[in-house]
Amino acid sequence: QVQLAESGGGLVQAGGSLRLSCSVPGRTSSDYRMGWFRQAPGKDREFVAVMRWDTGTTLYTDSAKGRFTISRDDAQNIVYLQMNSLKPEDTAVYYCAVKPGSSAKYEYWGQGTQVTGSS
Repeated sequence: QVQLAESGGGLVQAGGSLRLSCSVPGRTSSDYRMGWFRQAPGKDREFVAVMRWDTGTTLYTDSAKGRFTISRDDAQNIVYLQMNSLKPEDTAVYYCAVKPGSSAKYEYWGQGTQVTGSS
C-alpha cells in the first residue's frame, strides 16, 4: 500500500507561484509513474503532469507547458509540482497519484490540496 500526502496549496494572485509537494513514504520501487491531476468545481478530473521516477522523463498537458514543472527528490521520496504564472483557471483541487510500472492505471491517490488563483 502506497500512501500519498499532498501539501502546498493555497490562495495566490494571478501571476503568482506555488509549489505543491507529494510525499511518497511507502515507495519501494523506482518503476513508478508519479502523476499530478486536478479537478475544478463542476468539472472532471484532468491530467496535469507525470514523471517516470526512474528516468525522470516528464509529460505535461498543454495548459501546463512552460508554466509548471514536475520534479522529484529521491532521498526524501517527494514529488513536486512547481506552478508559475498561475491563472484563475488553474483553480482546482490538485491530486498526486502513483501508477506502478506493472499497472495500466493510477492505483494510489492522495487526498488533494486546494489551489485558488485570484484575478
